[in-house]
Amino acid sequence: MRRPPVLAPVLAAALVGACSSAPDGTTVTVYAAASLTEVFTGLGADFQAANPGARVSFNFGGSSALAQQIGQGAPADVFASASPATMEQVAAEVDRPVTFARNRLEIAVPGGNPAGVTGLADFGRAEARIALCAERVPCGAATGEVFRAAGVTPRPDTLEQDVKAVLTKVRLGEVDAALVYRTDVRAAGGEVEGIGFAEAERAVNDYPIAPLKRASPRGRQFVDFVVSEAGRAALTAAGFDVP
Repeated sequence: MRRPPVLAPVLAAALVGACSSAPDGTTVTVYAAASLTEVFTGLGADFQAANPGARVSFNFGGSSALAQQIGQGAPADVFASASPATMEQVAAEVDRPVTFARNRLEIAVPGGNPAGVTGLADFGRAEARIALCAERVPCGAATGEVFRAAGVTPRPDTLEQDVKAVLTKVRLGEVDAALVYRTDVRAAGGEVEGIGFAEAERAVNDYPIAPLKRASPRGRQFVDFVVSEAGRAALTAAGFDVP
């Protein structure tokens, strides 16, 4: 399936700013997990093309931080989280969440794998430079599960608040290895290399999406678009599993 090219994060931010002046009822404000940045930006462009006059504004970040903002009354129409637990934090605010994607972790290393990382055991090496997600965000919770399953005590040099911040450490060569979602490795192209590991099957993240109860009709339309055949195809192409 040929799809419009995914917009770079900087261009996505420009789209968000441009949408802020749209008339009431035409803009869909979507709060989405950082790991959805590339695929949702592309889906936003597709949704706008299919719905003339509609605009999609994104706020990407750690799911727990987004849930907190929604709970404090942030003007979101849609919440797409990287875990059911973070969706549950705003259960009173949303309407009938549905699981639309699944994701799992992968080891990410800089191109060429200069530190010779081969598996999770390397995350316990004192000399290895390691980046992980903070435990309170979904990728961090999944990280804890896989290390417990592997019997490895990691020695992180930095704990980041969302998976894209972790990936940036790898892309810049600031760390020898990190745990991110496999979709993030794919989105990074040749800038990083991915290493699979068996324990990833022990911590598969379900991604729920829901319109907020106060959402505009456009917000509910966007949720329907994400779970449509076109949305499922885009998610599959990005490396997500779809239920």
